[in-house]
Parts: sequence; structure tokens; C-alpha cells
Amino acid sequence: MKNPFRDLTRFELGLWLASVCAVAASYALSGGDLLTMIASLFGVTALIFVAKGYVIGQVFSVVFAVAYGIISLYLRYYGETITYLCMSMPMSIAAIVAWVKNPNKGTAEVKVNRLTPRTVAALAALTVVVTVAFYFILRALGNASLLVSTLSVTTSFAAAALTCLRSPYYALVYSLNDVVLIILWVIASVQDIAYLPMVLCFIMFLANDLYGFYNWRRMQKRQEKGTLNES
Repeated sequence: MKNPFRDLTRFELGLWLASVCAVAASYALSGGDLLTMIASLFGVTALIFVAKGYVIGQVFSVVFAVAYGIISLYLRYYGETITYLCMSMPMSIAAIVAWVKNPNKGTAEVKVNRLTPRTVAALAALTVVVTVAFYFILRALGNASLLVSTLSVTTSFAAAALTCLRSPYYALVYSLNDVVLIILWVIASVQDIAYLPMVLCFIMFLANDLYGFYNWRRMQKRQEKGTLNES
């Protein structure tokens, strides 16, 4: 198989290396557990390839979802555990299937999709239903940081769905989710500095997701221009 790292531009390689170094440094300084660091490294690696529209990014996302779900369980962030193990992981698997079936002709990247108003309306309605349902589920479970965790579920669900739908706006919603998770793990880090790598992880996630939106918009314009030229 072709090494996907060879397709990274200098900027993308620099962003990935900066993300890896930030996570490793925070782990070394905080004395965090190994699983936390591994999850963070898989996470930042997944995002740089998702930002390029490469299927391998979704494979890394599955690994991250499993590790992150386990870490969240220890902290009683049941919303994060349920979200990543029961929603993000299955949706990443679904995204793998959807992306493999919809490649951009002649490239390793996925074909970017434009959402119809009907799809947007259906996604918005389903997101509201998921938010309300999870609020009451998490409250019954005694979830720590209930409101923040519920907002994390909302943004995670919408972003994961947009990823499956191959929309550039997945990255903007994930950026919002990153901000929510930064707040969530800052709260955890105040109690135990060992979770500082997760804060750094999601700060780097934010940088990667913002780049992802920029790059997917470029991909979309390039792909649509190519379609027009072919016609």
C-alpha cells in the first residue's frame, strides 16, 4: 500500500508534527497514563488525513473513538463514552464505507458532496431529538458536567453525520465540538493534571479541523471545476 504520509504537503506535515509534539510534551510534563497519550496521537493523526479526504483518516478515527470512550468512562463522562463507543465509532465505520464508495476519480481523496435543503432539515431535526434524549439519559446516569457533556453529544452527532454525508461543514461543527471538549477536559485537568494531554489534544484538534474546512472547500471547488471541464 502507498504510504499516505508521502502525500502530505509541507504545511500538513508541519501541522501533524506540531500536533504530535504538543501531545507528547504534555504527556511528559503531566505524567499522564499511556492510553491517554495513545488516544491523542491517533486522534491528531486521524484528523490530518480526514482533512485531506483520505479514508485512512476514518480508520484512525475508529481507533481513537475506542480509546477515548474508555478514558471517558473512568471519569464518569458517560456522555462521551456513549457518544464515542456507540455513535462516533459506528459512524466512522459507516464513513469508511461511504468514502470508499465515493472516491474522486483519479485521486485518493473522497468526492465532496453538496447537501440538499431536505437533508439539512432532516439532520437538524434528528440532532434535536438526539440532544433531548441524551440530556435525560445522562442526567439519570449522574453524568459529570451534564450541560457541557450534552452539548458535546449534540455537536459530535451532527459532525459525525456530516462526515458520513461528505460535507465540508463537518469540520466547522467538529471545531465547535473541540471547543466544548477543551472546556470539559480543562475541568478534568483541574482535578488531575494527568488529563492535560487531552486538553492539548483537542486544542490541536481545533487547529486541524479549521484546516480541514479550508482544505475541503478547496477540494470541492477543484472537483466541481473538474466536472465542468469534463462536460
